[in-house]
Amino acid sequence: MKDTTPIYFHSATYAHEHGELNQYRASHKANIACKEAIEQAIADNYRDNRLGPACVQQVLQQFDPDRIFYVLANTVRQKDYDGRISHDNKTWAQTIPVCEDKDGFGYDRNVYFVVDRSHTGLMDLFLTQARRECALAQEKPSVRDSLNKSAGQQAAHSDKPKMKKEQAR
Repeated sequence: MKDTTPIYFHSATYAHEHGELNQYRASHKANIACKEAIEQAIADNYRDNRLGPACVQQVLQQFDPDRIFYVLANTVRQKDYDGRISHDNKTWAQTIPVCEDKDGFGYDRNVYFVVDRSHTGLMDLFLTQARRECALAQEKPSVRDSLNKSAGQQAAHSDKPKMKKEQAR
């Protein structure tokens, strides 16, 4: 079953001040679960020095792309110093809004959902594959859109003879 918990884009302090702690906690818990799903998918699909093509799909079955990208953007930002992460992915991560979430002692709560049980290079490869797959999915029209479009074209073609007959009168 796919987790549909909305991403909470504010800090715990903000959530506390606005009576939204339940939403914050649910989102934070989902972020951690997503991180663990990414780590598990990498472990399950890394064989013979390759990350299998089913890796990203394994996580997409459990979480929406927005949550996956939120967790990955946070991971890349936390590991900005790491040279095993591609420049493209570091640049991409800066385009994803990730809320700064410090506790009362200045400790960053976002570290709880950093993909860190997997090798950084494999996490980077997973991110590249996820970005590519989601970009392709957005470019491809859905089957329903294709059917609607072709139905619309057929209707337009069936109207043309009627128009010619009406013009002939």
